[in-house]
Amino acid sequence: MNSKRLVLIVEDEDGISNFISAVLTASDYAVIKAVNGKEALEQTASHSPDVVLLDLGLPDMEGLDVLRDIRVWSKVPIIVVSARDHEREKVTALDLGADDYITKPFGTSELLARIRTALRHIQPSSKEAPNDHFIRIQDLYIDDDRRLVKIDDTEIHFTPIEYKILLLLARHAGKVLTHDFIIREIWGPYSSENQALRVNMSNIRRKIEKNPAEPVYILTEVGVGYRMAEE
Repeated sequence: MNSKRLVLIVEDEDGISNFISAVLTASDYAVIKAVNGKEALEQTASHSPDVVLLDLGLPDMEGLDVLRDIRVWSKVPIIVVSARDHEREKVTALDLGADDYITKPFGTSELLARIRTALRHIQPSSKEAPNDHFIRIQDLYIDDDRRLVKIDDTEIHFTPIEYKILLLLARHAGKVLTHDFIIREIWGPYSSENQALRVNMSNIRRKIEKNPAEPVYILTEVGVGYRMAEE
């Protein structure tokens, strides 16, 4: 039985598809390909890949429609890999259920890191599974049972809202969370708290970052949202 992780590459440009395939094969992944949306849906259904790398500019249908269709019946991690770098499209893709968004051109190390992150989201290690109340990211430690946060063994105090935002980001470490997603999770589905989110995020960074202007824990995806760094 083949134990390699299976990656579906949905890309209509042969040069890009072959390049990504070579990188993944060299990194011990199994690879299948699709050149249009119809094939992408068929391959996802028939092969159940572990990760889908999805281009948005497909010849027969929009990649966003492929993403929307897959999300009706599957939670397979989907990483959008696209030359389109408009903030609105990134936000739309993430809100439709994409796990991540990489803009072409990209580095191979970044692509492989994003794939590893996506795989960790669906298959937490046995060591992490029973202890989801305890989170450690670099020198940041969160004990949710005690609502305790430490940096380098120094306890940090947060307001209830700040703590909820920090915990939400930490539980999705490595994944981009859009502004709208964070606001819905913290303040509810009918809120519009963009200014409140910015203020609270500034306060959180001031408390956990050595230099809030150059954060190492909470990274900004400009115009899209925030991502908690991983170890």
